[in-house]
Amino acid sequence: MNLRKKIKEIVALSVSKLQEESILSDFAIPNIQVLKPKDDSNGDYSLSIAMEIARIEKSDPIEIAQEIKNKLEGVEDFKDIFSRIDAISPGFINLYLSHEYIIRKMHSILDDRGNFGSLDIGNGRKIQVEFVSANPTGPLTVGNGRGGPFGDVLANVLKKAGYQVEKAYYVNDYGKQILSLGHSVLKDADAKYTGDYIDELNSRFKDITDVYQIGREASKLVLDDYIKKTVHNLGIDYDEWFSESILHEKGLVDDVVMCLEKGGFTYEDEGAVWLKTSEYGDERDRVIVRSDGSKTYLAGDLAYHRYKFIEKGFDKVINVWGADHFGDVAGLKAGVEMLGFKSDGGSRLDIILLQFVTVMKDGKPVKISKRLGTVVTMDDLLDELPPDVIRFFFLQKSANTHLNFDMDLAKEQSDKNPVFYIQYAHARICSILNSSGVDEDRIRNIEGDILTNGKEIDLMRKILKFEDIIEDTAIDYQVHRLPQYSLELASAFHQFYNECHCLVDDEHLRNARLSLLVTTKIALASVLATMGISAPEKM
Repeated sequence: MNLRKKIKEIVALSVSKLQEESILSDFAIPNIQVLKPKDDSNGDYSLSIAMEIARIEKSDPIEIAQEIKNKLEGVEDFKDIFSRIDAISPGFINLYLSHEYIIRKMHSILDDRGNFGSLDIGNGRKIQVEFVSANPTGPLTVGNGRGGPFGDVLANVLKKAGYQVEKAYYVNDYGKQILSLGHSVLKDADAKYTGDYIDELNSRFKDITDVYQIGREASKLVLDDYIKKTVHNLGIDYDEWFSESILHEKGLVDDVVMCLEKGGFTYEDEGAVWLKTSEYGDERDRVIVRSDGSKTYLAGDLAYHRYKFIEKGFDKVINVWGADHFGDVAGLKAGVEMLGFKSDGGSRLDIILLQFVTVMKDGKPVKISKRLGTVVTMDDLLDELPPDVIRFFFLQKSANTHLNFDMDLAKEQSDKNPVFYIQYAHARICSILNSSGVDEDRIRNIEGDILTNGKEIDLMRKILKFEDIIEDTAIDYQVHRLPQYSLELASAFHQFYNECHCLVDDEHLRNARLSLLVTTKIALASVLATMGISAPEKM
């Protein structure tokens, strides 16, 4: 069982016993949050339940915290895990893992090294993560590209948490943008897109005059020659590339409009069909069929999501969009709810908006692209930096934070560069293990009684945080935790390395520390793999 789940169960049972003993009144026990203290000196976990109960009881939270602490100290399972329980002001209960428990967990990592950090909280439920999905009208910009590492890593986390995950790219190859691409390739008065790629496309369509046909064919070339190659070079492999035009060709857009009309969710006004999205939290109603009979983008998007939930059978869908799509969120979520795709816990559709990216060089924004002459493309970045660095830097900030991409720091080959710092930790461990002559695959236990140095204990405690990182991120999608954790883990290793010599003469101490090195290597490799970043053995 997941440790935090076990903590919740034992705490809930302890509170119930306090109620049975009339120390607490009879009330529904609030949701028990198992928190991570910001300062490691305050324990491995912290509980706020005493303060929540105090609000119900109208009593002193520290007294309630002390009562719960006393109960927990009498639970054998709890004593087996925690060596110390503190009730502190204003009412927190701080929990400290026992050395014996930490060592047992180190053994389990060595026994099941390939699955370190894997959980079963997903219970095999099916999730689709759709990300990037930029129009196939030109190369990926850095703004579009930010969604690549984010969506890819979120999908990796969800897989590790026990979900069945599909990574999807929705190809918008239908409608006005395709017509605009056709005009651009022809370079006529209605041209919208420019750049070297347009010049190249123009040379390939000398014998076709139908503008829309040119746009369709050109979009296929853009997708194959630019977008797919770029995401592949970023280390992203999609499970599905789904074409919007298929929805229209198979009548799925017409079907979803009919379904919404039959459900009483639409009305006509001035010849157009409107969806009553304002009744579902949207700021206004939305058109799904224009007065000329053409379908809007929203109609196609709803058809696509109906396909996701019905044909593909996803329990949850997560869309990763750019912040410029903010105005489309409420309408889509309203339409999805109208179609009946709602669970007891709320919507089965989550939409994450990523803020914009500014590439910085010499302290100034870089605005000119070598390929487009305007915005910077992902290929521009990939020409100058390895994908490992790009992915890490794109992951460092939360989705709702504007990202300044520092090219100078990204190129730095020193500890100032976080990617170099983390990868060097892994390479250094490999070097020590190679020098030791041990067969690391045969290491299966740690002599825990020997590992009592503070830096050794700090490193082991940091290793154990990875499972919590996976669990938290699978719940709230805050993938920036992973690069932050990897930096903390690398720092804990470097501090351990600087204080604790591994290749010492004392055989027992040597073996114990080498075992800890193997465990650290497993942890670093696992978090790097989850971020889609390589773990080099030499640097």
